[in-house]
Amino acid sequence: MLRDWKFEIQLDEQSDKAIYLQIADALIKDIHSGRLKTGDALPGSRNLAQLLKVNRNTVVEALNVLLIEGWLVSKERQGTFVADTLPGFKEVQYNQHITASSDSIKSKHYHLQFDDGHPDSKIAPITELARAYRQIFNQKARWQMMGYGNEYGDLEFRKAIVQMLNHQRGMQINEQNICITRGSQMAMYLTAQCLFTKGDYVMIENPGYKPAWKAFEYAGAKLLPVSVDKDGLLIDDVRTYLKSGKKIKAIYVTPHHQYPTTVTLSLKRRLELIKLSNRYSFTIIEDDYDNEFHFGYRPVLPLSSFTELKNYVYIGTMSKVVAPALRIGYLASNDITLIEKVGNLRKIIDVQGDSIMEQAVLQLIKDGIIKRHIKKATNYYRAKRDLATNLLKKHLKDKATYTIPEGGLAFWVVPNKKMDWLQIYKKLENKGIKIITSDTYSFNECINGIRLGYGSLSEKDLEEGIMALAKML
Repeated sequence: MLRDWKFEIQLDEQSDKAIYLQIADALIKDIHSGRLKTGDALPGSRNLAQLLKVNRNTVVEALNVLLIEGWLVSKERQGTFVADTLPGFKEVQYNQHITASSDSIKSKHYHLQFDDGHPDSKIAPITELARAYRQIFNQKARWQMMGYGNEYGDLEFRKAIVQMLNHQRGMQINEQNICITRGSQMAMYLTAQCLFTKGDYVMIENPGYKPAWKAFEYAGAKLLPVSVDKDGLLIDDVRTYLKSGKKIKAIYVTPHHQYPTTVTLSLKRRLELIKLSNRYSFTIIEDDYDNEFHFGYRPVLPLSSFTELKNYVYIGTMSKVVAPALRIGYLASNDITLIEKVGNLRKIIDVQGDSIMEQAVLQLIKDGIIKRHIKKATNYYRAKRDLATNLLKKHLKDKATYTIPEGGLAFWVVPNKKMDWLQIYKKLENKGIKIITSDTYSFNECINGIRLGYGSLSEKDLEEGIMALAKML
């Protein structure tokens, strides 16, 4: 137990960072420095609030953040303690992929479609983006932008993305570690072509994201499915494959909100996966497709932010933030040689990115428009998430189970009994309603679940769609 507990922190009420996050990060810093050691007890929330001269609820929020992220553990009737297993030894500072199925364009006979998590294009900052384009073309040196650019993307735009990844997602990279792409699927394709050769194996989550699987197979890699439960992918499955003697080159994961089930990979499994990656020298391909919209305290840090991880490729997108029609993705890696291969291949298939679009989005970043839009959109989607939750409670009670997502734009719903999803699909199609069937995510046998995107649907459509689905279950 700690005696004469002292906690030195200067709280800044003018900072963009909330007070409870300042407290949480200060505690992380003390754990990192060794002043707080594993097993050490923390004062109660009331005593800590008095010590810091803040509201007790603020302290409770800070402690909840650290409990969620795995820095602290709560023991019944004993108190709160520093966890025995810590997320990673570095100071944490905090200042997608649009899933595109081949039939994502609405067919005329569908008046309602459950996609798998698309944003609402009606709230995209289109006016501000158009203004940014006009500003660019009114510049005196606009003729310079009409030539060929850099195969890695506009330098200033890369620097802006790097700053975002370092400050908000805990990564430690520079502009040499990143390549801007036309969407996350292009980033996936470039990664696959530069990482795999024929005969390589790649482990994948099952259920999972099939467009990524196709990119891997097209590069000559063979797929090894890893099962998923409420805590994410099963590490025992990973170990079994690694001991098989196969030439395993990588694993593809969506640890923040697993696609399609939305579960978050637990801290224990994250650390185990990193150790296995380092031991067996396989690359972790991390697809962080929906990091921006998070409704809890803050997003869980990417695997790629752990300094001990030796081999990673981190893939993200800005299409959900700006506008779905604008294809803006990126890939980052601590393997500079891999990034160079990506650049060389990029020059063959697409000499450069859309440098004018990149500069327009960069202008939105500099003007603070992206930051304000994310805040506004997060509140908008949180309200829509809560609406969808109430509708599911009302219409699917005793028919299905689901977890209320802390981020992203979709629910994963599992009926209480085995369903014939093809039959349900046909019946709903006759009503002008479209769903995505479970075979879209399955490696072999169909799973008994359905992913329901709510972000792009109106309140009326959500209720109609959920009611219609409920009648089929």
